[in-house]
Amino acid sequence: MMNTTIAKLALQALLGRRRFYLLLAFPVLLIGLVGLVTALADGDAAWEIVPGLGYTLVLPLVAILSTSSVLGPEVDDGSIVYLLSKPVSRYGIAISKWVVALGATLAAGSLPILVAALITGDSTRALALFVGAAVAGTTYSALFLAISAVTRHAVIASLMFVLIWESLLGNLFSGIAWLSISQWGIRIGHEISDQLPDPANLGWAIGASLVVTAVGVWFAGDRLRSFSLRGED
Repeated sequence: MMNTTIAKLALQALLGRRRFYLLLAFPVLLIGLVGLVTALADGDAAWEIVPGLGYTLVLPLVAILSTSSVLGPEVDDGSIVYLLSKPVSRYGIAISKWVVALGATLAAGSLPILVAALITGDSTRALALFVGAAVAGTTYSALFLAISAVTRHAVIASLMFVLIWESLLGNLFSGIAWLSISQWGIRIGHEISDQLPDPANLGWAIGASLVVTAVGVWFAGDRLRSFSLRGED
C-alpha cells in the first residue's frame, strides 16, 4: 500500500527543513562525545553514555523530529486537505510517511548508537544495543506518527511521553518496563548480550512492539481517513 510519490514528498519535506540539521546534530554529538570520553578515559566509561544518553534520549528525539517533519507541517499549514482530496488510500499515505520517518530514525538514531557503541570496544554489546534501538525506533516512529495525526502539538505530546512516561516514571517504577517502548527494545537486545538488562518477558517485548507499531500506523491512516481541520485539533 506504500505510495512512492507520497514517500518522495515526505522525504523532500524532511530534507528541506531546518529540523534536518538538528536531526543530524544529535548523532554527531553522541558519537563525538563517546569518542572523546573513550580517548580521555576508557571504553567502559564511554559505554555508559551510549545507553544512558543515546538510547534513552537521542533515539526518541530523532524519532520525534522525523515523524513530525513528514506529517506535522502539513497538518499545521492545512495543506493536508489538498493531499487528502486526491484519490489516494489514507492508509497508503500513513504507511508511506511512516516508512520515510522510520528510515530517518534508523539512519540518524539507531545506526549512530551502533557506531558509538563500537567505539567503546565491545562488538557484541554494540550489536545488542543496535538491535534494541532498531526495535524501539521502529515502534517510536509508528506511535509518534499516530500522535502527529491527532494533534498539532505532536512534538510537545511526544516529548511529554518520552520524558515523563519513558524516563521519569520508568526509572521510578520497575513495572513500567512492561509498558515501555525503550525497555521492550532493551529486552530484545538482551538476547544477544546479557550485558543489557532483562526488564520484561521476551515474548511480551516482541509482541507489544509489533502491536504498537501496527496499531500506530493503522490509527494514523484511520485518522487521516476522517481528518478535518477543527481549530486546534
